[in-house]
Amino acid sequence: MRILRSIAWVLAALGFLIFAIYNWQPVELTLWQNLVLETKVPMLALIAFGAGFLPMWAYHRSIAWGLNRRIRTLENSLKQAALARANEAAAAKAAAVDSPGENAGNGGGQGPGSLAPVPPGSEGESA
Repeated sequence: MRILRSIAWVLAALGFLIFAIYNWQPVELTLWQNLVLETKVPMLALIAFGAGFLPMWAYHRSIAWGLNRRIRTLENSLKQAALARANEAAAAKAAAVDSPGENAGNGGGQGPGSLAPVPPGSEGESA
């Protein structure tokens, strides 16, 4: 995509160069009653282009900056929520490992109908 943008800028510069070569004539521009600016046509075209382009470019950059800030904020909040969830799961797992007496009757947290292997010699024994 950058190559297309570069090609477009090169073509625009080439077009402006051709325009400047064929229109290199002085122009008088009256700013106020007694203030007259004498310049060449290509410079007047560059000033007009800058006057139209720069405010729109600044507006675009400010919008992009705000959206990037919002994206970073949302990504950070998602990351913090995921870390909090992982910490809660680790704490619950640690609590289950620390208290084995609660799960001793059902084979270490597995239900009576699970497919876990039964240790040999424990079938049919009653306590």
